[in-house]
Amino acid sequence: MMIKSKTEDLEIFVTVVDCGSFTGAANLLDTQVAKISRAVSRLERNLGTTLFTRSTRRVELTEAGLIFLSFARDGLEIINRGEEALNTLQGAPKGKLRIDAASPFLFHQIIPYIEDFQLAYPDIQLNLISNENIVDLIEKKTDLAIRIGKLSDSNLYAKNIGISKLHIVASPRYFAKFKKPATIAELRTHKLIGFADSPKLNNWFLKEDMPLTPTITASNGESIRQLALNGNGIALLSNFMVRKDLDNNALVEVLPNSVVSPNPREEVHAVYYKNSAATSRITAFMNFYTNKFKL
Repeated sequence: MMIKSKTEDLEIFVTVVDCGSFTGAANLLDTQVAKISRAVSRLERNLGTTLFTRSTRRVELTEAGLIFLSFARDGLEIINRGEEALNTLQGAPKGKLRIDAASPFLFHQIIPYIEDFQLAYPDIQLNLISNENIVDLIEKKTDLAIRIGKLSDSNLYAKNIGISKLHIVASPRYFAKFKKPATIAELRTHKLIGFADSPKLNNWFLKEDMPLTPTITASNGESIRQLALNGNGIALLSNFMVRKDLDNNALVEVLPNSVVSPNPREEVHAVYYKNSAATSRITAFMNFYTNKFKL
């Protein structure tokens, strides 16, 4: 039996489902909405059925589309595994590897070694994505994600990378204006820098249970680091971000040993699907970076 559906059309169909719209799929695949629409229409014509009900704001699967979706996913996965097997047979891993991590981890732990990684694996094309919140790996077409903090139950494979201790820090510039806190309670009298969109990250896990309210907030850890470096207040930041700042006295640690450790905010994991078609590329990345990460 001849298969009527083109692989590219199947990939577009699945992407539309994951993104919930033609526009979202076009943005993710970096193409025009018209191309997405033509691919779906062509697939529907070849299958002789309607896969989506369309509205001005969103598309939803029909009953036929829902049935076909699982087969389309499985078929694409099998093809991807076949290509991966051939790549492995031919030698060094090759192909695209999409990695998601919070911006501070990208900046301080991954990007400094990209040149060396590309020399070691010239046939792997890296796509580095920065998200401050946890993303759905399937929806975002992500092969590997670095997640900081305690993992919730999931169907992902998680490799524990290690613990990155938290430090309470501020710059000498800040302490030129304000006296260093001598006790945890005195933190309340200082300007504190926290997270704007993730209130749970404003739990500093202090040995004295005391709620803190940030004076200034930012959307990601790197922005908080820059605020601290520029004398705007006291922050709680991971060692992997501030290790060099502490070594060169750009930041100063205060109240050492006042944070409970280990705590859920200190855990670092690499997560991916066990049956990922990019297994050899993920393995290459993890083998290379295992000794590079300085948490």
